[in-house]
Amino acid sequence: MLAVAGFSWPFFLPAIASSSEFSSGWMAIAALPVLVIAALALLQGQIAGPRQIAMLAVLSSLAAATRIATSGVGGFELIFVVIILGSAAVGGSFGFLLGAFSILLSSLFFGGFGPWTAFQMFAVGWVGLGAGFLGSRITKHRLWLLAAYGFVASYGFGLVMNLWFWPFAVGPETSLSYRAGADLQENLYSFLSYSLVSSTLTWDTLRALSTAAVILLLGKPVLTTLARYKA
Repeated sequence: MLAVAGFSWPFFLPAIASSSEFSSGWMAIAALPVLVIAALALLQGQIAGPRQIAMLAVLSSLAAATRIATSGVGGFELIFVVIILGSAAVGGSFGFLLGAFSILLSSLFFGGFGPWTAFQMFAVGWVGLGAGFLGSRITKHRLWLLAAYGFVASYGFGLVMNLWFWPFAVGPETSLSYRAGADLQENLYSFLSYSLVSSTLTWDTLRALSTAAVILLLGKPVLTTLARYKA
């Protein structure tokens, strides 16, 4: 809930808006300890076994390598494929940690740390959490549903990540700008318009299509292999 507040504050707390990234940076710093506490709590719960910890380490490393190898190619990012399939095979708690640690590892090796890192860790962790929830409850047409989930989650991730820096991304006088004190409907319309032109039609669409296609192509053997090692 604290992470959700960290993303959505422009719609509900307009008085703390700033013209720089200072406030978003402090929110990111405040979010990191929460993520660590959540990770430790989850590690003591459902995935505390050595086999699950080993799977988490291997899949996080693979996802991080995939992100580094494909990041920046116009939205062609296959990290979601690893996270969605791994999470669906093991579960939601595992999926949250897989998403968060994959971003952490890739940031360590890619040198991509910044105010955005904590937000990315939560956002990708939520993608894994949803995939684990879906994968553990659906058996019929499972692969198609995971591909559809990957398609939708790619757009959702783009929207969520746009939200954290949208108040600071454009000047205060454009039709896409965040306006402190404006009502929810006005700022929501500006944000959705900004997202549409900045990423939804380009990066997010390519990410959605590539994620869904690769899940359909490789999902069956990957899920079978992961299920064998989970058992």
